Amino acid sequence: MAAAQGRLSDGAGGMDEPKEGGGDPGHGGAPPPPFRAAVEALQSARLRPQIEVETVPAPKRLAPYAHALEAAVVDGEEDLADGRLVLLCDPAGHDAWRGTFRLVTLVRAELEPEMAADPLLPDVCWSWLTGALAARGLSYGEPSGTVTRASSHYFGGLSARPAASQIEIRASWTPREGLGGVPDTAAHLVAWSDLLAQVAGLPPAAPGDASVVTLPQRRGPQSR
Repeated sequence: MAAAQGRLSDGAGGMDEPKEGGGDPGHGGAPPPPFRAAVEALQSARLRPQIEVETVPAPKRLAPYAHALEAAVVDGEEDLADGRLVLLCDPAGHDAWRGTFRLVTLVRAELEPEMAADPLLPDVCWSWLTGALAARGLSYGEPSGTVTRASSHYFGGLSARPAASQIEIRASWTPREGLGGVPDTAAHLVAWSDLLAQVAGLPPAAPGDASVVTLPQRRGPQSR
């Protein structure tokens, strides 16, 4: 799967570690049942047809167990946005997480330069994440993250290229654990896909899903 802005390997909270082959979910030995159940739930989630998801090797130094997904919002042969979601698990618990599971994400897309200059853009983009989780009725704790906007201007031999602006959301949160200590990772994945769709400029999947602030129309699709 081609990513809209290239491979997601630029330091999303440790997610820039070299991708190694194999299906080893972590370095903590045999995965515990709650982690296995959480991964199985991720694999059972039903997402919008415009969102293509694949499993990729997970970073191995963030937690004893990890599972990673990459996704792109696709319109025909063009990508509108892309991202990565990593499920971390530390059965011993983690003080900073205040739990045994953590979700870490990177989402990004290109924007019109005028949008990138909007002073409300970072707050609106963060509301896309919290609004997506709230719209799915999900309980979570210890959210943290950054919203970064960057602009590129081209000169010399590249001066024919139009200026380009990009928005990038990096975030992590602790999903509340349910029966058997297993969080509802399928619902969190669906909420994350809602965030991807929002960043891509897609309309809500169904009436009532538009629970977050919207911005003007984004730049058109970017070639894959």
